[in-house]
Amino acid sequence: MATLESLSKDSFNLHQNGQLKNDSGKENKGSHKLSTEIKMDIEKLYEAVPRLSSFFFIEDKIGEGTFSSVYLATAQLKSGKVERFALKHLIPTSHPVRIAAELQCLTVAGGEDNVMGVKYCLRKDDHVVIVMPYLEHDSFLDLLSSMKLEDVREYMYNLLKALRRIHHFGIIHRDIKPSNFLYNGCLKKYALVDFGLAQGTPNTKIELLKVVRTEDQQKSCLKTKSATSSGIKHPPSQTTSKALVQHSAEKQPIKRPWPPTQAKPGKGESSVPRSVFGERSMNVRNTGIFEGASVKPARSIKTADITSRKILVAKRKAGPSKSTSSCLIRKSSVCPSNLTCDCYTTDRICSVCFSRRHQVAPRAGTPGFRAPEVLMKCPHQTSAIDMWSAGVVFLSLLSARYPFFKASDDLTALAQIMTIRGSKETVQAAKLFGKAVSCSKECPKLDLRTLCERLRGTHCFSKRKSSQKSELMDCSHISGTVPAPDAKDEGIKQTASLSSIQEVQNQARKVTQDVEWNSVKSKAKSSDVKNWCAVSDLAYDLLDKLLDLNPATRITAEMALEHPFFEGI
Repeated sequence: MATLESLSKDSFNLHQNGQLKNDSGKENKGSHKLSTEIKMDIEKLYEAVPRLSSFFFIEDKIGEGTFSSVYLATAQLKSGKVERFALKHLIPTSHPVRIAAELQCLTVAGGEDNVMGVKYCLRKDDHVVIVMPYLEHDSFLDLLSSMKLEDVREYMYNLLKALRRIHHFGIIHRDIKPSNFLYNGCLKKYALVDFGLAQGTPNTKIELLKVVRTEDQQKSCLKTKSATSSGIKHPPSQTTSKALVQHSAEKQPIKRPWPPTQAKPGKGESSVPRSVFGERSMNVRNTGIFEGASVKPARSIKTADITSRKILVAKRKAGPSKSTSSCLIRKSSVCPSNLTCDCYTTDRICSVCFSRRHQVAPRAGTPGFRAPEVLMKCPHQTSAIDMWSAGVVFLSLLSARYPFFKASDDLTALAQIMTIRGSKETVQAAKLFGKAVSCSKECPKLDLRTLCERLRGTHCFSKRKSSQKSELMDCSHISGTVPAPDAKDEGIKQTASLSSIQEVQNQARKVTQDVEWNSVKSKAKSSDVKNWCAVSDLAYDLLDKLLDLNPATRITAEMALEHPFFEGI
């Protein structure tokens, strides 16, 4: 990573005087007037990191995400050359280890094979700015209407080349999508960006990703424990109950006014204690004083009352239980593995399913590009999830539809995948994850060529057999997914809501008709129709291997680059 000394400190003043020029020798002129909001964001960034103004002139805000914002800036090198940079400002709440891991990914794996590198990095307190080379790129929606088959072939080859690079270092990107793979059609340049959600494989070469992986596993365990305990009411232990009895007998509770009055804050103290999101009192379950968010006054506990309660409890223990479900809830927080639920494939959730442990698995990524194993909450995820996302990008390019999948939740997303890849195939893949997918009817696997040609509007499907036409049927019977009762990694039962099913029904009907699936219609010229009708079977063979429902047999980036579809590149 270069040092900032290679940049001229006069670049900010030179730009204000109109003396900065770009690589082609032309003066930089704003293509549009900046809005007041963007100007305020730029000023705030200058104030947060004052050193930026000594080297860079921020021209515009070109991107904004959940965890960062990206700005376009120019700077003059000491050699006199003017260069454009992309400044990625990470939000102050980002975890320091996560920021350092992203930097290490860019430093170690970046700069080669279409993977974005890093030039500089500035930090002021909790504000971090990563300086990267700027690649002027085309909009993916514009590419759909202008790219030819050969352009698609080169695009996919370079995307897979970048994936091979990062997978070689044991990096799982987890957010592969067109907006994170920049493409300049004129210069034929590509760049894979945004490693903010990256995770490491067990044998990753990025040391900090090992730390992130360990922390994520610890958080998953904590979430599993908290989720298990939150849904079940545990009886207080004998030690705790004895302590409460002794405490109540010796000392009467202090009477406090209600509602409680707040003491005046001292110097440097806030009047109201700041609550942390997700914070809860660990004494809620034992004392029973607090219920929910409201605070209720503590009632005095008498020894006589406790004695009578003990007698009642003893009688209850001696008598028969009222219901099996209530006993299951009281006795154990984790359901025994030998018990099977009685609500499988129904629209209700029984106590056995409620008592199962919540399954926690990584879900990072963009909806519509998540792999089936992510949607099914498979705890062991590999770099194959990036290959699935690349397959979805390839599917959009061949069908001229973007976004191809668009769902409001994971169940609907999985149902949409089933309409394309088939219900039998999805059920078989789910068994590998210890899950069970239930459908009221069988949904056949669609022919990818027929689907893409129908969506693109080349009408080549009319020359094919009517049996292929019949595959584009109504898949409105998909009901959702539930975990297998005898699965090793058991999770909370999930059922698709009526709105989710109706959404899938509407989308499936659109496939049978003109299929306007939340996407952009292709503006392909008539001269390109023959070109797209002549797409070789090799392209759809590669697409089928990328969209393999089983991550164990899904094609890798290295194997995909050797596919005959890329012969001659």
